[in-house]
Amino acid sequence: MNKTNIITALVMLGIGLGIGIWFSPDSTSLVHPSTVAEREVLFYRNPMNPEVTSPIPVKDSMGMDYVPVYAEKKSTVKEVLYYRNPMNPDITSPTPAKDSMGMDYVPAYANEGNADGVVGTVKIDPVVVQNIGVRTQFALNKTFSRTIRAVGRVDFDEQRIARIHPKVDGWIESIFVDKTGQSVDQNDILLDIYSPKLVSTQQEYLLAINNLSVLGDSPIAEIGRGAQTLVNSSRERLKLLDVPEHQIDELEQTQKVKKTLHIHSPAAGTIIQIGARSGQFVTPRTELYMIVDLAQVWVYADVYEYELPWVKIGDAAEMRLASVPGRVFKGSLSYIYPYAESKTRTTRVRLIFDNPDQLLRPEMLAEILIRSDTRENAIVIPSEAVIRSGDRAQVFVKRGPGKFEPRLVTLGVESGGEVSVLDGVSEGEELVTSANFLIDSESKLKEATAKMMETLNAKKAGSAIIVPEKADHSTMNMSDSREGAEPLSTMDHSKMDHSKMDMSLPRSSDSAMDHGDMEKPTPQKGTDNNQSDEAIDGKDMDMQMPDEQTSESMTRDGNHNHD
Repeated sequence: MNKTNIITALVMLGIGLGIGIWFSPDSTSLVHPSTVAEREVLFYRNPMNPEVTSPIPVKDSMGMDYVPVYAEKKSTVKEVLYYRNPMNPDITSPTPAKDSMGMDYVPAYANEGNADGVVGTVKIDPVVVQNIGVRTQFALNKTFSRTIRAVGRVDFDEQRIARIHPKVDGWIESIFVDKTGQSVDQNDILLDIYSPKLVSTQQEYLLAINNLSVLGDSPIAEIGRGAQTLVNSSRERLKLLDVPEHQIDELEQTQKVKKTLHIHSPAAGTIIQIGARSGQFVTPRTELYMIVDLAQVWVYADVYEYELPWVKIGDAAEMRLASVPGRVFKGSLSYIYPYAESKTRTTRVRLIFDNPDQLLRPEMLAEILIRSDTRENAIVIPSEAVIRSGDRAQVFVKRGPGKFEPRLVTLGVESGGEVSVLDGVSEGEELVTSANFLIDSESKLKEATAKMMETLNAKKAGSAIIVPEKADHSTMNMSDSREGAEPLSTMDHSKMDHSKMDMSLPRSSDSAMDHGDMEKPTPQKGTDNNQSDEAIDGKDMDMQMPDEQTSESMTRDGNHNHD
């Protein structure tokens, strides 16, 4: 009973396996479908006869599928050229090693730096990039200009200076503004002055007014007009003597002559100088006040001769003061003086700056930056990103994580730690600004290695062995067509012994060869050769063959008898 159960189980197991295999998908290929799809099929081969192939899938006469033949997959293993010190790329080793700090040498692979067709491209491990302190910065598109630095001196705006002088002789009765540096507004009263001339002029004006009141209604028109003209001229004379308008009106109303008259400020500003005090006698030559409006100031700067061609009127300027740290004042260049200073060999320029907060004080020294040769939409990069070598300028562009490409650039204006690029870099590209000299040394090493490999490959390609074609001598005429010549085919050299000949001598030294030990040839029977049994004395042979006649005689005399 147990045997029956076991047999039944085995039969059922076999039936189940058969059904599973029958309904299962085609699994004849042991290669994963995705793997097969990735590999290229070259052709299909008969499983029973490999010499029979087909470009398309077919079956043989027995119904068996042709076997696909795939293209060999290229090996992805990189060839290690050498191992490089991670901290000093100039130190290399043909085998894996460690440096003095215990760091493993970095392998350098073949064609690693020329993956994109750019010789000198460097690939560095991200850990090494962080260790050597690589920093990058993007190329920007902005307005850029040349910066000219100079030292400036703040001074008054000469167009905003007012100097006050009296129009008449007199005495200062009282003074209202008596301090230098004091600010005044326009029409502020500065002082009172007594002048006999001003008193007499007031009296004349009052007489003219009274005369007009009497003669103004005269039936004679000319008398009325004359009285009015006298009033107008007297009033105008008071104005020309700088008598204020309000005092003239007061004189008309009160009809009383004033002893002193006011002198007003003609403009708002700061009192820079006071030339008279109370009780002092003054004349028109006396400067009473010097008033300057400091709302705008001039700044003088000296520009060197080699920088002067870049400067022009209207250039923007910036000014920084030690007394106002952190603030930048904006101005413009208003004038270039037409002469140079003989001692300093510089040319003075004048700049204008607004001074609403009165922070710019005359005689202050300032740092001036003149923005000249302004260019719009310029590609600007940091100056430290440029590696200069002779007349070449090079930068390293980041092409990916740890991948840096060397690139030659054409530079333009350089200013303020930045430089404009005319050609070689586009906006938004990321450039190396720190540790670029280490990357440059690695790039030079990569480039030298690439050139060395190209040279070796060229030598290998040019050293192919050329196999000469087999020489065919079947058509050569070995007979001498000259009359009386012995056929070469009848000559018997079978018994000539050359074993003792010194073949190391050059061909040009045949005359020095010693054939003394050469074996005597024995003539064969049945030949026409009359060669004697005498030995061929190689010592007496002359191998120099000075002329063609000797060679030809040797050919005709096949017996080689040189006696």
